[in-house]
Amino acid sequence: MVGALSPRADSQATPGGGANAAEAAGRRAGRLAAIAGAAERLRPWLIEQRRDFHRHPELSNREERTARVVAEQLRAAGLEEVRTGVAKHGVVALLRGARPGAVVAARADLDALPIQETLDVPYKSLNPGVKHACGHDVHTAVQLGVARVLSQMRDRIPGTVKFLFQPAEEGAPLGEDGGAAYMIAQGALADPQPGAIFGLHVAPDLDVGQIGYSLGPALASADRFLVTIRGRMSHGAWPQDGIDAIVVAAECIGALQTLRSRRIDTREPFVLSIGKIQGGTRSNIIADEVTLDGTVRTHSEAVRAQVKELMREVLDGVTAAHGARFTLDYRDGNPVTFNPPELVQATLPALRQVVGQAQVIERKPVMGAEDFAFYQQVVPGFFYFLGVRNTAKGITAMIHTAEFDVDEECLVVGVQAMANVLLDYLERAAASP
Repeated sequence: MVGALSPRADSQATPGGGANAAEAAGRRAGRLAAIAGAAERLRPWLIEQRRDFHRHPELSNREERTARVVAEQLRAAGLEEVRTGVAKHGVVALLRGARPGAVVAARADLDALPIQETLDVPYKSLNPGVKHACGHDVHTAVQLGVARVLSQMRDRIPGTVKFLFQPAEEGAPLGEDGGAAYMIAQGALADPQPGAIFGLHVAPDLDVGQIGYSLGPALASADRFLVTIRGRMSHGAWPQDGIDAIVVAAECIGALQTLRSRRIDTREPFVLSIGKIQGGTRSNIIADEVTLDGTVRTHSEAVRAQVKELMREVLDGVTAAHGARFTLDYRDGNPVTFNPPELVQATLPALRQVVGQAQVIERKPVMGAEDFAFYQQVVPGFFYFLGVRNTAKGITAMIHTAEFDVDEECLVVGVQAMANVLLDYLERAAASP
């Protein structure tokens, strides 16, 4: 991993004695109060901004309106360095503080999903078959709120905040470049390069007011594979004259699942899923070709590489035993989202000061994936989770479902959390020797 690690968590408590520690505590308290007041004043605007994005969702690499609104709002907030058209519809903006210092980045994603809105709410999607079912409307509204809050506090900022608004987190359409990797290729992390990057994601398994985090692996890598099994066609009454690609495919499916149970260290998280099988033309014809479409998810780059080789070994053995052939099209997707423990530990005090010690919860890593991981391969990054659940209001649905929604109280919490995290990082960098 390239880039300097986070400043020391204890750098604010300098060796000069109690007076310096008291001054640092006073600055933190002042910062917390200022951000809390500014975020609360933005509450109506945050709600309306989130609802506007929710009413007008756009699919990956099609976020034209969303990007235009983001750029307009950033300029209205007083940010003068706003770059548009990054990685198609991405927006990158700089907020320079009154004092020189380090550079820190925050990232929000813009795109929605091809899911039909079913909720009867005032902010229901106006685009048929498209919905913000993963909370990117929240992420974007929160980051715009952070930009507004911090733009009013330039005199307190020792350094620069870089805001990344990224398209196509859910994956670019086939044949198109997109997402975090494309943002990086187009210079989103350059000129200036941040010392660290932070991102958040809504979490429907956490109550509003809670924040979740993981040390080390937080989310899995996610790769896609397409296996084509080729046999020989025959009449169903004379199977001995053919090579049944369906039978071979069935054995391949079973054999591939033994990778988890018999070939990979049982202590290593790993899941191989085949979500689509296609083959055959008629009930009385032996199929000569079957395709298997699936995904591989791990929490270890070493296991990820091992699985690729083992898949090829298994497929080669099973197909050869039947006289069939195969091709494996393995497509690398998102890497493991890895939160450097030192950066996490340095950041947790700021989060705890915002929502309280008991409300900041360590979570086990999950097998979902995020292309935020690509940024973490360039600079250290911390990706954490913002609670949006409210069982009393019936807001409990999982992301990527038609029923997904959030308790909008999360917006103010999200702004307070991220604004404090960014300022805390810059203050610690300024205090480091």
